[in-house]
Amino acid sequence: MSGPEPPPSYTKYRARPRLLDRGGDALAPFRRGARREPTRRRRPVTVRRVLKWVVVAIAAWLALSLVLFLISAQIERSNVDDAAKKALAGGGTPPFTATTILFLGSDQRPKGSHEAGASTSGPSRSDSILLMRVGGGHNARLSIPRDTAVNVPGHGEQKINAAYAFGGPALAIRTVEHLLGIDVNHVVLVSFTNFPKLIDAMGGIDYRGACVEARVDGGYKRGGVTLHIPGGKQVHLNGKQALALSRVRENTCRSGRNENELTRERRQQRIISAMKSRMTSPMTFFRLPWISWSAPRALQTDMGGPSLLGLFAAMATSGTPQTRVLRGTPQVGTLLGDVQTVTPAQAHAAARKFLNG
Repeated sequence: MSGPEPPPSYTKYRARPRLLDRGGDALAPFRRGARREPTRRRRPVTVRRVLKWVVVAIAAWLALSLVLFLISAQIERSNVDDAAKKALAGGGTPPFTATTILFLGSDQRPKGSHEAGASTSGPSRSDSILLMRVGGGHNARLSIPRDTAVNVPGHGEQKINAAYAFGGPALAIRTVEHLLGIDVNHVVLVSFTNFPKLIDAMGGIDYRGACVEARVDGGYKRGGVTLHIPGGKQVHLNGKQALALSRVRENTCRSGRNENELTRERRQQRIISAMKSRMTSPMTFFRLPWISWSAPRALQTDMGGPSLLGLFAAMATSGTPQTRVLRGTPQVGTLLGDVQTVTPAQAHAAARKFLNG
């Protein structure tokens, strides 16, 4: 007799869970009467929270602008040659200490320029020569007319603007120091190519001055600029127009009146003042990164980013002083053409007023 039969074996098969069954009943919270899990309450929007995020956004915008400025300044610093850096007296940290800065605007124009007498390659003369002293409670400007006859080291008596053509910014620095008997701490080379880009980054400038009617660089028909600026009325200028205005030599609006380099320099000073007013405008904040990148590219200098930033801070907070002009005695029909001669006494008197300004 055989023993009891063993119980049959069973194989269990588990159905694959449906999507809605995974992790429990996904529809349970939506069924009537079901207990809902407490949801996390969203923090209410308050004035304090809004102000906090506004401050964070402003700080980030300013930080971005600062980084772009420092990078651009470091790139452009390498474009100032070593000879110019060696010619400088050094020192001077605006806005904390008194600093003498020489601004030089070359008459070299971009290729394709149709302006009469403009140089597009090779040695160029300094179109404008301006000394600025800022920092440490000082605020003064001294403009040297480019047709001033001086002794250029190694080249004898020449117009002062020829020093830049003979030996670049290094010789221009030594010539100015020899003429006035002062030390130049830093140099700034104004780039005619990038200058309009800076003004465009600002959104243009508002200019007010005497009437100007001129065709610069051949006028519109030749790819230049034609200016129609009514006297005494404020006009808005873009970068190209502002640059053209700073270079006007023949103003048909003032035919019969005496216009010379001093007239031209006064227009340039008004343009600088208009740029300064634009920089202090609240609307400039929204353009700050573009301005920060463009400013060092328009002003090539031996100064690094922090020093250049200090210069702009000093200029923004020290007001707009009247620009003195180094005046001498006009001489007509000399071997150098129409020039002015300056005696050592006149030069040193102008230097004293400049240093004490």
